[in-house]
Amino acid sequence: MSTKGDRLWGGGYEEATHPLVQRMNASVSYDQRMAREDIVGSVAHATMLRDQGLIEPSDHVAILGGLAAILKEIEAGTFEWVEAREDVHMNIEAALRDRIGAPAGRLHTARSRNDQVALDERLWLRRRLLGLAARLVELIGALSEQAWDKRDWPMCGYTHLQRAQPVTLGHHLLAHVEGFERDLDRVLAVLDRMDVCPLGAGALAGTTLPVDRNKTAALLGFSRVARNSLDAVSDRDHLLDTLSAAATGMTHISRVGEELVLFASAEFGYVKLPDAFTTGSSLMPQKKNPDMAELIRGKSGRVTGNLVSLLVTLKGLPLAYNKDMQEDKEPLFDAVDTWEDCVVLLRDMLPAARWQKKTLADALDRGFLLATDLADVLVGHGVPFRESHERIAVLVNALVKEGTTFRRAGATRIAAELGVPREAVADALSVRKALRKRDVVGAPHPARVGREARAASRRAVKMAAEVVRRQAPCEAEVLLAAAG
Repeated sequence: MSTKGDRLWGGGYEEATHPLVQRMNASVSYDQRMAREDIVGSVAHATMLRDQGLIEPSDHVAILGGLAAILKEIEAGTFEWVEAREDVHMNIEAALRDRIGAPAGRLHTARSRNDQVALDERLWLRRRLLGLAARLVELIGALSEQAWDKRDWPMCGYTHLQRAQPVTLGHHLLAHVEGFERDLDRVLAVLDRMDVCPLGAGALAGTTLPVDRNKTAALLGFSRVARNSLDAVSDRDHLLDTLSAAATGMTHISRVGEELVLFASAEFGYVKLPDAFTTGSSLMPQKKNPDMAELIRGKSGRVTGNLVSLLVTLKGLPLAYNKDMQEDKEPLFDAVDTWEDCVVLLRDMLPAARWQKKTLADALDRGFLLATDLADVLVGHGVPFRESHERIAVLVNALVKEGTTFRRAGATRIAAELGVPREAVADALSVRKALRKRDVVGAPHPARVGREARAASRRAVKMAAEVVRRQAPCEAEVLLAAAG
């Protein structure tokens, strides 16, 4: 390996690398996060090389022992990362050479950094996405339990942020559960699609040596190998899939954040956020600001920007590997970190939030939320819906001009003006009865909400078990642990 011109490898160079080139070319400051995955991949590769007779068993033992020792240093924070060695791969390989000598030089047999980084990213993503999936399951479980507890708490449902029709708080919370369950489905779908081992593709055209790619894939816990060597080293769809899922997931989180900001304001007063998730004002002593709810709302834009950044980076690249692809890691790392942090914040903040049952109920008297129910009464007495709609609109307009509400106007007066029995009007103007009439699939009948909440809790338990199953260590990880 040549060091001519301060370069670690290659030949024919007569000039030293420009200092700025070295700094821009180096990625070790951030791709060192994949150190464990890089080492696990090397363990699998070395084991395959031994089994194929491409390295001696004694070299294999030395390589695994050296890698295990390096991993311990990395995890202890004592490993020295060197920028001149560019990236996580060369830092570990050079440290292995310093530690065990000549056998380290055999590790890179039939391997390129191109297929190596493609592997490391998949291994890193697999670990982090499974951790994120576990956090999503916890959030779904926490929300489902809250929905069960508040399955019969009436509250205003909104469209256009205007009071629309009555629902229950449990029903409202379950709407967010649906979104988070789809996020979980997307995470698991990304894991399934990226279950492909690129190792063995080499720089772009495979290798002339008799490697066993299926053996390497099995050691690393992949179900199949990449079918095309060009695609294997240039494919970053799994990163785009992850960033797309993250942008969608953060959009769901942002909507919850927005509602918490609104509902915690004095104008709504629906919820009081726990002190642990609010901050004070540097000037106004009375303030408790919903900063965490605002931050999770704001960070959604950042994660969406990461998706756009990588899409633009990849959109014009020819096959196969290009240095531009070094720019794939920082947006990926930032998006996954941000998404998981925000999921954890919500998981811990929402169960501690104090919903104000009386305030939620009192708001139902303002805004004529049962107008549609009154129109349905007319429909039940033979009036076409469009005519019913118009008659109720006229009634509401008159009551608004008077500054009164359905409740204050009373069932007797309203029944007389509409020409229907008083009992039917009184029944339609009861929020609790109105909720119980909404007894169709997906509607806010409290009993249905309760059943849906329990079903969501059961799904969360089932998915938690699936995530744990997927987190089982692969054979290469077991070999690494044994070598240490």
